[in-house]
Amino acid sequence: MREIKILKNDAGQRLDKFISKALPSLPPALLYKSIRLKKIKVNRKRAEGKQMLSEGDVLQLFLAEEFFESGDGNRHALFAIKPRLDIVYEDENILLLNKRPGVSVHEDDKGDTDTLITHVQAYLAQKGEYDPDGEQSFAPALCNRIDRNTGGIVIAAKNAESLREMNAAIKAHQLDKRYLCVVHGTPRPASTTVEGYLRKDASTNTVRIYDDHPPRDAKPIKTRYKTLCTDNGLSLLEVTLLTGRTHQIRAHLSHLGYPLLGDGKYGVNRVDKTKGYKYQALWSYRLSFSFPQEDRLSYLNGRVFSVPYKDIYFLSLFPKLGGENE
Repeated sequence: MREIKILKNDAGQRLDKFISKALPSLPPALLYKSIRLKKIKVNRKRAEGKQMLSEGDVLQLFLAEEFFESGDGNRHALFAIKPRLDIVYEDENILLLNKRPGVSVHEDDKGDTDTLITHVQAYLAQKGEYDPDGEQSFAPALCNRIDRNTGGIVIAAKNAESLREMNAAIKAHQLDKRYLCVVHGTPRPASTTVEGYLRKDASTNTVRIYDDHPPRDAKPIKTRYKTLCTDNGLSLLEVTLLTGRTHQIRAHLSHLGYPLLGDGKYGVNRVDKTKGYKYQALWSYRLSFSFPQEDRLSYLNGRVFSVPYKDIYFLSLFPKLGGENE
């Protein structure tokens, strides 16, 4: 029999979710069977999978020793990594990071571990803010993600409570995220809010936009844009996502007749590539929050975080823009 004490970062989650993270080699079917047969207890009492755990609870697990083997030989590798992060903001709860185009946020199907989240975890482990051996079910995690070839602000949570609150805020649309992008052509009207429907094709990792009569599995979308500059057949737009769907900005603007510079998926970028634009010209550059006042992260309310214009490569196309964002 093994006992596991619930620590601060383990609390506030269901028993079954905690066990699946703490003992990843335990098959789900055996997990639920063990709970049902009282081989997994909480404070020596019969438990249920949906039971919420509190800090200080003690789990009794009557399971084979093989399931307690970590199997995570890469944890110590975090201390061998030299973290490469462009930090926009940091406090005891969160990190705001300016991700560069070409960097993946998570490990991909090819097994590439040189990712943003790996560098975040290495950075925090080496600072002493994350103990990969001491944590039982939590690791610093990203709260949002952007495409590999898109740049901009990504949010990382340093503790479980902040991760839960940030994820809830994103789901409740309590974040204001704005993007800068460069499109071919001159949008008409110069500023507006456009609506439509988006349908994702998982087999090709692409989406299709419909103005009306959408398929039943299409989802409504709403995109607001404002033209900031136009020069030499290109326009710089500020875009606000009023819904957050896969590839929404790229696909919606292309559907309207204004494909992004360098976008090979929703535009024809052969000429763009010859000019050196191998990534879509899209950057999540500005972020602000509106948390409920009682939340752990409400101290962020009213603050605006942004990426300096000088760090967004495609803004050099618009010398008339001038100035520097605050």
